Formats: sequence, structure tokens, C-alpha cells
Amino acid sequence: MRIKIAPSILAADLARLGEQVNEAIAAGVDYLHIDVMDGRFVPNLTFGVPVIAALSPIARQAGTPLDVHLMVENPDPLLDEYVRAGSDILTVHVETCPHLHRTIQRVKEAGIQAGVTLNPATPISTLEEILPYVDQVLVMSVNPGFGEQSYISTCTDKVARLRRMLDEHNLTAVELEVDGGITPETAPLAAQAGATILVAGSAIFNKHSSVAENVRALRAACS
Repeated sequence: MRIKIAPSILAADLARLGEQVNEAIAAGVDYLHIDVMDGRFVPNLTFGVPVIAALSPIARQAGTPLDVHLMVENPDPLLDEYVRAGSDILTVHVETCPHLHRTIQRVKEAGIQAGVTLNPATPISTLEEILPYVDQVLVMSVNPGFGEQSYISTCTDKVARLRRMLDEHNLTAVELEVDGGITPETAPLAAQAGATILVAGSAIFNKHSSVAENVRALRAACS
């Protein structure tokens, strides 16, 4: 199976964000991953609606979906804004949604894909009832809030168990995404465990190699 690559713009050079996004698109990435952080659910503030709205025309023209990860305390009042801004996938945290089914249904009714994610210490059992309703599941392999963290090794088994759960429920069309500490060294671990999408930040956007070279290195590591 070909692993899909989703570069996280959190690690991009923000002074030339449009240029870096175009480099990633030219390198053949499958998604653009946008981390929305509110400074409350996670200890950082990042991108909001204006950034997504600015990137959406570039991504749409290239046919590259915007994979928007809402790391916010209360995502429900924000859903419509992020849909209108141009999100193609909206992912919310199981930890922040007391009425998760309702939240997921609202995203789906807006005509875009819905995803659900969980932090490293949150058990996959919290996802079992919502899995039939989502398009994507995101496993955090670092504690969310900052880039350039190291991959939490126990998350490999977590990904494998979630892959088995999806297969047992005949939900093979649901994408299984892993985000955090993904490098050419750790990418094969997640891929072999059953991930279908890998989110990578500093492994793609860095000063050591070009974006295209880094994307090729990630793909090669998983082949």
C-alpha cells in the first residue's frame, strides 16, 4: 500500500508559507496538514481561519486536500467557520467533544470529511462507537502542542491495535493517520503497524534538504 504523506505547515518557514506550500504540492504530497491550536487545550497558539482561507485556493487548484486538525477546547462553535474557510477534512479530539457523534455528523452534513483523534494516553476504546461514522482516525504519537518532538514508541502498538479494530469492523476505507515525531526512521514503524497517512513537520520542512528530497526520503523509508 502506498503511504500518503501530509506535511504539517507548523514546521514551515512562515515568512514564506505560500512558497513552502507550493514546494510541498510540487513534491507530490497527498494532503496539507494544518494544526489549529487554541492555547488552552494545548499549550500553543497557531493557525486560524485566515490562514486556511488563504491556502485553500492554492490547494484546490492543485487538488491537494486541506487536512485541518482542531486542537481546541470546544470545536463545535468553530466548525462552520472552518468549513467555509476551505477545510476538506476536519478532525476533532475525542477528549474535547462530549457529544462526539453530533459533532462528527455536523461536519459530514457540511459536505466534507470528518476525522477523530486521540492523545497518546487516551485509549482506543474511546473510539469504538464513533468509528463507523468517520472518514479518518488520527493517532497522536507525541503530546500535542509543539513540533519537533520525539515519537512515542508505545504508539506503534496502539496504531496496530487500531488497525485490527478497523479491519474487524470492516472499516478498511477509514484512513489511519499518525502525527508526531515522524521521520525516515520512525515512518516505517507507523506504516508497518497499519497507518495509511503520515503527518510530518520538521522531517519535510527543514534547512538540511529540500522539501522534495525530504518527501522522497519518507516515501522510500516506507517502501
